[in-house]
Amino acid sequence: MDNNVGKTDQAIRYILAIILIVIAVIAQGYFYWLLIPAVILGFTAAVSWCGIYKIFGINTCKIDKKK
Repeated sequence: MDNNVGKTDQAIRYILAIILIVIAVIAQGYFYWLLIPAVILGFTAAVSWCGIYKIFGINTCKIDKKK
C-alpha cells in the first residue's frame, strides 16, 4: 500500500478529527455520529493512506519513488 497522504494533509486530518471529537463530546446526544468521520480522518492520517484519494488518483505525499 503506497502512501498518498502528505504531511500537511495529515496535520489537517488530525486537527479536523480532534475538532469533531470535541464537538461530539461537548454537544452530546445527537452529535455522537460525528465520531465516525473523526475516526476515519484519524485512521487515514495515521496510516498515510486514503481510499478515496486512491480511487481519484490523488497523491499529496511528496515521496520520490525514483530511487
